[in-house]
Amino acid sequence: MIAGLLGRKLGMTQVYSEQGKLIPVTVVEAGPCRVVQLKTEQTDGYRAAQLSFGPKKERRVSKPVLGHFKKANVPPAYHLREFATDGQDVAVGQTITAGAFRKGEWVCVTGTSKGKGFAGVMKRHHFSGGPATHGSMFHRQPGSIGSSSFPSRVFKNKRLPGHMGAERVTVQGVQVVEIREDENLLFLCGAIPGPTGAIVEIWRASAGGGRS
Repeated sequence: MIAGLLGRKLGMTQVYSEQGKLIPVTVVEAGPCRVVQLKTEQTDGYRAAQLSFGPKKERRVSKPVLGHFKKANVPPAYHLREFATDGQDVAVGQTITAGAFRKGEWVCVTGTSKGKGFAGVMKRHHFSGGPATHGSMFHRQPGSIGSSSFPSRVFKNKRLPGHMGAERVTVQGVQVVEIREDENLLFLCGAIPGPTGAIVEIWRASAGGGRS
């Protein structure tokens, strides 16, 4: 059994449960992924399977990378990720689809969050800000950030304006609401990181969750 799968976020919608409850879901194109390489304890010190996702033209692949794919007799792909495996029922060249998961199963989803660019303290850290009227000159500034004479510097990890988003995020405890294996679609309860079209890693919760 393999611990996870690569997929592409397609967007959000909503479905009804068997009890008639409306559930917001994120639709993910999970696979098909091809097994390009198997890592073993004898050669690498751990057991894992390297999966590829997203077809890529051969002319866009460098010769060393193309040789890596041809060795496994697998077509080139844009994305490669390693997932832990127990070594059973997994072979080089094998195709892994959304059918690897079960309806009702709990998973963890890892992806890159939406980039927000440069943001101030009110948006980035939820500061309340100052008065907006009555001649106040303090509106959206961070305020005092430390003493002047001692220690004459700003301490690390101070909450200040800066780049927001575009970080690797793992959402745990996401339930698989529905599976459409013929279309390679997973319907995951709630929201997951990244914009529409983002590449995500779907990990089995029983396998220890995702990597952040």
